[in-house]
Amino acid sequence: MTTHAERPKATPRGRRTLNKVPEVTIHFWIIKVLCTTVGETAADFLNADLGLGLTNTTCVMGGLLIIALGLQFGARRYVPGIYWLAVILISVVGTLITDNLVDNLGISLEATTVAFGVALAVTFVAWYAGERTLSIHTIFTIRREAFYWSAILFTFALGTAAGDLAAEGLGLGYGVSALVFGALIALVALARFGAGLNAVLTFWIAYVLTRPLGASIGDYLSQPRADGGLGLGTIVTSALFLVTIAGFVLYLTATGKDEITPLAAAEGGGA
Repeated sequence: MTTHAERPKATPRGRRTLNKVPEVTIHFWIIKVLCTTVGETAADFLNADLGLGLTNTTCVMGGLLIIALGLQFGARRYVPGIYWLAVILISVVGTLITDNLVDNLGISLEATTVAFGVALAVTFVAWYAGERTLSIHTIFTIRREAFYWSAILFTFALGTAAGDLAAEGLGLGYGVSALVFGALIALVALARFGAGLNAVLTFWIAYVLTRPLGASIGDYLSQPRADGGLGLGTIVTSALFLVTIAGFVLYLTATGKDEITPLAAAEGGGA
């Protein structure tokens, strides 16, 4: 959902940088879905196939995420490789957080879905209360970036819980779940471009919905045929999507097509 930005507001707090996130283009949404798919299949690979278990996998991936976010926060501008590495890792960690709550602690998918929905809402309220905007075109201070990545983490955890609830809890299966969430995203796009619904609101709704869409696609490709999948396995599926992500990131690094320019960031309101 490509949108224009609202005029950045000056803030006295935090180090000022160039905008730290990419423009919302078709490339953004494609890579986002690919990252969510990798988040699902990579978590399954490390946990089950490699035998690390949920706890060890969470510790390892959590450590890597901290390193990636350190690089992201330390950068003075948007760097595609660093940014999308952080998204991939936060996708894996978001998946693992939900899996730990459900599998290790026995919390229901219904409860985790509600809990992460509330956590995301609280993050948005605090973000808006402090910054008076939820626009991704104004991520140019450390505080705004902290709100941004907190929201991203909760969208992945929420999307994981909602996707598992639809596919497993409600018995829809992976293929049907992917179609359902794809249809919901199409409705959000129609509401944005057909009815003029607020760009920031539709962006974040779509961001949440792409998580269960990508996860359902990943499960459909990787899971055994007996479980409703195509049986490609987590290694093949993860490798396929990682290579595709790398190709897109290299293209965007070379062309700069997803950079938010100072001129664009000063134009009329949007996500």
